[in-house]
Amino acid sequence: MSAIIFENVSVTAKANVYFDGKVVSHTVVLPDGSKKTIGLIYPGTYTFNTAAPEEMKIIAGACKARQAGASAWTPHAAGTQFDVPGNSKFDIAVESGIAEYICSFKP
Repeated sequence: MSAIIFENVSVTAKANVYFDGKVVSHTVVLPDGSKKTIGLIYPGTYTFNTAAPEEMKIIAGACKARQAGASAWTPHAAGTQFDVPGNSKFDIAVESGIAEYICSFKP
């Protein structure tokens, strides 16, 4: 996958650290005020709660995700994405390596 570059943004230097450092991200604020997080997910299975709707784009590595209430996992390789409704939750699992992602928060 080619490099994704965001120009004229603000980045929060303080990391968002979850699950004892197994998921780490930084917040990026775009010129229009919209927010994204860019991060890494180390091997393991994690549950995240959402407030706003999110689009999760996997930019390197691989993972699988399961939406709230679903029993099946969906695999996601680099270059794929999935949406998560607001006021919901989802499970994400990385079996090996590191998954890199961009999470876009939707209005």
